[in-house]
This record gives sequence, C-alpha cells and structure tokens, in this order.
Amino acid sequence: MLRLFYCRMTRWLIVVSSLLLVACQSTSTVQNSIPVNDSLYLDHEFPNYQAQAIESEHDVFAIDDEMKEMVRSKLLVVRENKRRAKRLLDHIFSKKNIDLIYESSANLTAQEAYHSQVANCMSLTIMAYALAKEAGLDVRFQDVKVPEYWIRNGEYNLLTGHVNLVITEPKSPHKLIALGKNLLQIDFDPAMARNRFPKKTVNKDTVLAMFYNNKGADALVDKQYSRAYAYFKQATQLAPSFSPAWGNLGILYKLTANYTEAEKAYQYAIAIDQDNLTAMGNLAFLLKSLGKIEQADDLHQVIHNKRITNPYYHALLGDEAFFRGNNDLALHHYKTALRMNRKIHEFHYGIAKVYYELGQIDKAEKAMQRAISYNDGALVESQYVAKLNFFKESSVQ
Repeated sequence: MLRLFYCRMTRWLIVVSSLLLVACQSTSTVQNSIPVNDSLYLDHEFPNYQAQAIESEHDVFAIDDEMKEMVRSKLLVVRENKRRAKRLLDHIFSKKNIDLIYESSANLTAQEAYHSQVANCMSLTIMAYALAKEAGLDVRFQDVKVPEYWIRNGEYNLLTGHVNLVITEPKSPHKLIALGKNLLQIDFDPAMARNRFPKKTVNKDTVLAMFYNNKGADALVDKQYSRAYAYFKQATQLAPSFSPAWGNLGILYKLTANYTEAEKAYQYAIAIDQDNLTAMGNLAFLLKSLGKIEQADDLHQVIHNKRITNPYYHALLGDEAFFRGNNDLALHHYKTALRMNRKIHEFHYGIAKVYYELGQIDKAEKAMQRAISYNDGALVESQYVAKLNFFKESSVQ
C-alpha cells in the first residue's frame, strides 16, 4: 500500500505503499536553507506539466471586496486586538455568518473557502490568515506535531498532518505584555489544544508548499500525473526542505515506472528528514518490488520498531486488513489500537465496521455508540449516527 503525505484538517496524507499529503501540514521539520535538487526533476516525462494552471501565492491568499467589507464593518470597528481576534473566530464558525464546516478534501483558496463555507485545516488556516492580516492582526502559521495518523482513500493510505493559526499580541512599549503572547488559536479540531501537541512556527512559503503538495496528491489519486508533477515541483521549489513533497514526487515516479528516480526521490526525502517514515516505507516497498528483499526487510523492521507504540499504526494495519477482506486480522489490529488508547473514536468505528461485516450487529451497534460518545465533531457525529441507525435497521430485518 503506497502512502501519500497530505495536510488535512487536523492531520496530514499516504499509495500502495503511502502518499504524504497536507490538508494541513507535514510532520517534518522545515528548514528553507536546503537548496533545490534540480537533478530529481523529470520534466521530459511530463511534457504537459507547464500547461497546468497552478494557483499563484496571490490566488491562494487574496481576499475579494466582500471579504474586505466584512473586515471593515465587523472587525476594524473593534479597537482592542484580543476582542477583534475573538470576533474573527466567531465570524468564521458562527451559523449567522460564514458557518464554516470541515471537509477533508476541501483544498481551497481563501476566497473559495469563504464563499463555499467549507474547508479543511489547510484552507481554514489560509482563509483565517488572509482575513486576520486585513484586520491588522499579528498572525503566524503553526505546524502541529500530531502522531502519525492515516485515512484510507480507495487504494491509497493518506498520512495526515495538521496546521493551525495563532494570533499574537505585538510588542508595544505601552503594554506590559511579552512579545508573542498568544491571543487566540484558530483551529478546526479542539483536541489539538487539549492534547497540547508540540508546535512549530512555519513561514508563508512553507504553508503555500503544503497547499501545492495537497493539490498534487489529489491529482495523483485521480491519476492526473502531469498535474501532480506540476504541483509537486512547485512545492519542492518553493520549500526545498519540505520532505513530504519529495516523498510524494517519488510515488509519482514509481507509478509512472521511473523506478531509479523514485528511489532517489525517496532517499532525498529521508535525507532531509530522517523521521519521514512514510518515504522510508514507500522506499521499502519499491526495493522489494525491485528484488532487493534484504534491504527492504531491514527498512520495514526499522519502521515497525518506530511505530509499534503508536495506536494509529495498529489502526492502519486494521484498515489494510479490512480493505483486503481479512476481518479477523482487522479486528485484532483495531483491538490492539484500543488497548493503547480507548478514547479515539475512529478505532471504535473500525471495530463497528468489522462486526457488521461478520454479521454481529449487536456488537456493531455498541461499538458505534462508543464511537459517537468519544467523537466531538458535529459532521462526523451525524455520519456515525446514520451508520448506527443503519445497523439498527439491519438488526430488525
């Protein structure tokens, strides 16, 4: 199973191995001092890539007249920064105003997110940043170091990351306040604040590279390879130290039978970030397919040793077993994940799916009820309730 890296709402992306995407951001440390490795590009393999319409920085962050008017009439009338920041947050999520809702695949620009009223964590962060800047607030992007977490999209496992926005109080000689004191954090996921995951400030170029990486991963999943190449190249040129984009470029090369270049791209991603286990795993799958069994096994063992204490890793194994139709093995992996952390709603949902497939409807219902109790997202809850009602109807028939 390839694994892509993806920045999603609260986390990030994995191909039969894995793609790394960002609906949010990468879990790697980004240092923009690393130069672009031009030798890893294969322009001749994707001759149509330059014809692809790639959003510019202005396209991604620009706000229109309606958004500017909102800032003028709703935010700039508030003089105190903390109250202004709070009003921005209220406006984004209030049902009377934007009423923004989460959609994991919504890799949108600031204007698109504002007017469609949907976003993932990346799009929310971009939109909120643009509005906050227009409102004269001091804002910064943050990469949230969440544990490795995967979701499945057909044949792909998507490793998700997470970014959010923090509004701070600027330094002033007239205020007894420390430079950079947080006023407000804008985030789709309240669990981010509760868990207090480590955070790292990232710059605008890195966030834009994450946006391009997400768009490239979407194109790759849709088998639009020239478009995927255009986005991945743009991401790696803008932020050469953003390891996940190089790893995703390696996946693209593998899928287009450029195996030597794929291996080099994976190795470069790992050289930039030795904790990029997704690139390492995809490299192991590639080496195995090329007959380099011993090297592949060594890499798989290293990865397994690093991931064995991560409950999401066991849930990933459960997802893969369920996808292959091995329900008993899937149940084993989901239960292992639960033993590590019983409060993750996705693990209970995984067990519910397995029990339903096994025809054990009562157990499936109980697992769904536990999933609902541990979930704190309205959209996910409505989906879970629908599943629970379906199980109940099945038990009556």
